[in-house]
Amino acid sequence: MGQVVRVIEKPSSRADVVRFETNRVLTGMGHRRFRSADDAVGATPADELARRLFARGGIDAVHVNGNVITVDLAQRGTDGIVEIIEGLYTYWQPGMAPLSDEELIAQLDE
Repeated sequence: MGQVVRVIEKPSSRADVVRFETNRVLTGMGHRRFRSADDAVGATPADELARRLFARGGIDAVHVNGNVITVDLAQRGTDGIVEIIEGLYTYWQPGMAPLSDEELIAQLDE
């Protein structure tokens, strides 16, 4: 499982920009702007989210400010974006097998 992230999709005044509001703050009080996946080099939730969104394709830019994610779309349509945001903190998916004791110990040794 993990932390559940709730997402509300909201339109903007521009057809190629969509806003998503979450119940989790992703940047603290600051903000981050990503023009490509190359800008998402950190280990913060905002960086990871930007990498996942750019990997989806069809996105020109991502801006994260607190709990608001603004996405500039290269192509129309937001299919799959809500699910990417909701899954940001999910570390356990149905069908996954738990790690063995040996695997857990190996992770501790890394």
